[in-house]
Amino acid sequence: MNNDTSKTTAAAETKKAKPPAQKKAESAAAAPASDMTAAQAANLIVAPYVTEKTFTQIEKENKLAFIVAEKASKKEIMEAIHILYETETTEVNTARTIRGKKAFVRFKSPEGARELATKLGLV
Repeated sequence: MNNDTSKTTAAAETKKAKPPAQKKAESAAAAPASDMTAAQAANLIVAPYVTEKTFTQIEKENKLAFIVAEKASKKEIMEAIHILYETETTEVNTARTIRGKKAFVRFKSPEGARELATKLGLV
Protein backbone atom coordinates (compact mmCIF):
# COMPACT_ATOMS: atom_id res chain seq x y z
CA MET A 1 0.00 0.00 0.00
CA ASN A 2 2.85 2.34 0.65
CA ASN A 3 3.92 2.07 -3.02
CA ASP A 4 0.40 2.93 -4.19
CA THR A 5 0.34 5.95 -1.92
CA SER A 6 3.67 7.21 -3.27
CA LYS A 7 2.43 6.77 -6.87
CA THR A 8 -0.72 8.79 -6.23
CA THR A 9 1.31 11.43 -4.38
CA ALA A 10 3.73 11.66 -7.33
CA ALA A 11 0.80 11.93 -9.75
CA ALA A 12 -0.77 14.65 -7.61
CA GLU A 13 2.52 16.58 -7.56
CA THR A 14 2.81 16.48 -11.36
CA LYS A 15 -0.78 17.69 -11.67
CA LYS A 16 0.03 20.55 -9.31
CA ALA A 17 3.15 21.41 -11.32
CA LYS A 18 1.30 21.75 -14.65
CA PRO A 19 -1.07 24.65 -13.90
CA PRO A 20 1.69 27.26 -13.31
CA ALA A 21 3.25 26.29 -16.64
CA GLN A 22 -0.14 26.65 -18.32
CA LYS A 23 -0.65 30.03 -16.68
CA LYS A 24 2.67 31.21 -18.09
CA ALA A 25 1.69 30.05 -21.58
CA GLU A 26 -1.69 31.77 -21.31
CA SER A 27 -0.16 35.03 -20.09
CA ALA A 28 2.37 34.91 -22.92
CA ALA A 29 -0.45 34.45 -25.41
CA ALA A 30 -2.31 37.42 -23.94
CA ALA A 31 0.76 39.66 -24.24
CA PRO A 32 1.52 41.36 -27.58
CA ALA A 33 3.28 39.07 -30.04
CA SER A 34 6.06 41.55 -30.68
CA ASP A 35 7.16 45.00 -29.65
CA MET A 36 6.67 46.78 -32.96
CA THR A 37 7.84 50.37 -33.23
CA ALA A 38 6.05 53.08 -35.16
CA ALA A 39 8.80 53.01 -37.81
CA GLN A 40 8.37 49.26 -38.31
CA ALA A 41 4.60 49.71 -38.52
CA ALA A 42 5.02 52.46 -41.11
CA ASN A 43 7.22 50.13 -43.17
CA LEU A 44 4.51 47.42 -43.13
CA ILE A 45 1.61 49.71 -44.10
CA VAL A 46 2.66 51.32 -47.38
CA ALA A 47 -0.48 53.33 -48.21
CA PRO A 48 -4.28 53.28 -48.06
CA TYR A 49 -5.89 52.01 -51.26
CA VAL A 50 -9.14 53.61 -52.41
CA THR A 51 -11.14 52.80 -55.53
CA GLU A 52 -14.88 52.81 -56.17
CA LYS A 53 -15.08 49.25 -54.91
CA THR A 54 -13.11 49.92 -51.74
CA PHE A 55 -15.14 53.10 -51.14
CA THR A 56 -18.27 50.92 -51.17
CA GLN A 57 -16.56 48.56 -48.69
CA ILE A 58 -15.89 51.51 -46.39
CA GLU A 59 -19.57 52.41 -46.28
CA LYS A 60 -21.25 48.98 -46.35
CA GLU A 61 -18.79 46.51 -44.80
CA ASN A 62 -16.77 48.73 -42.41
CA LYS A 63 -13.55 47.74 -44.23
CA LEU A 64 -10.61 49.78 -45.41
CA ALA A 65 -7.97 48.60 -47.90
CA PHE A 66 -4.22 49.17 -47.60
CA ILE A 67 -1.21 48.32 -49.73
CA VAL A 68 1.15 46.49 -47.38
CA ALA A 69 4.65 45.02 -47.48
CA GLU A 70 4.93 41.62 -49.19
CA LYS A 71 6.34 40.01 -46.03
CA ALA A 72 3.60 41.34 -43.71
CA SER A 73 1.47 38.76 -41.88
CA LYS A 74 -2.13 39.33 -40.82
CA LYS A 75 -1.21 39.68 -37.14
CA GLU A 76 1.54 42.16 -37.98
CA ILE A 77 -0.90 44.19 -40.09
CA MET A 78 -3.43 44.31 -37.23
CA GLU A 79 -0.73 45.45 -34.81
CA ALA A 80 0.61 48.06 -37.26
CA ILE A 81 -2.89 49.51 -37.81
CA HIS A 82 -3.33 49.72 -34.03
CA ILE A 83 0.02 51.47 -33.58
CA LEU A 84 -0.31 53.92 -36.48
CA TYR A 85 -3.98 54.82 -36.30
CA GLU A 86 -4.93 53.86 -32.71
CA THR A 87 -7.98 51.84 -33.78
CA GLU A 88 -9.02 48.28 -33.01
CA THR A 89 -9.49 45.77 -35.83
CA THR A 90 -11.47 42.52 -35.88
CA GLU A 91 -10.12 40.82 -38.99
CA VAL A 92 -7.66 41.17 -41.84
CA ASN A 93 -7.94 39.57 -45.26
CA THR A 94 -4.99 39.74 -47.64
CA ALA A 95 -4.62 39.35 -51.39
CA ARG A 96 -1.61 39.44 -53.69
CA THR A 97 -2.20 41.50 -56.81
CA ILE A 98 -0.20 43.08 -59.60
CA ARG A 99 0.02 46.29 -57.57
CA GLY A 100 1.35 44.44 -54.53
CA LYS A 101 -0.10 42.86 -51.43
CA LYS A 102 -3.39 44.35 -50.27
CA ALA A 103 -4.92 44.07 -46.82
CA PHE A 104 -8.66 44.50 -46.27
CA VAL A 105 -9.11 45.48 -42.63
CA ARG A 106 -12.43 45.32 -40.74
CA PHE A 107 -12.77 47.56 -37.69
CA LYS A 108 -14.41 46.89 -34.31
CA SER A 109 -16.33 50.14 -34.02
CA PRO A 110 -19.35 50.38 -36.35
CA GLU A 111 -18.05 53.51 -38.11
CA GLY A 112 -14.34 52.74 -37.72
CA ALA A 113 -13.50 52.56 -41.42
CA ARG A 114 -15.36 55.78 -42.24
CA GLU A 115 -13.77 57.64 -39.32
CA LEU A 116 -10.26 56.51 -40.31
CA ALA A 117 -10.86 57.29 -44.00
CA THR A 118 -12.02 60.79 -43.02
CA LYS A 119 -9.00 61.20 -40.74
CA LEU A 120 -6.69 60.18 -43.62
CA GLY A 121 -8.48 62.52 -46.05
CA LEU A 122 -9.72 59.71 -48.32
CA VAL A 123 -13.43 60.56 -48.07
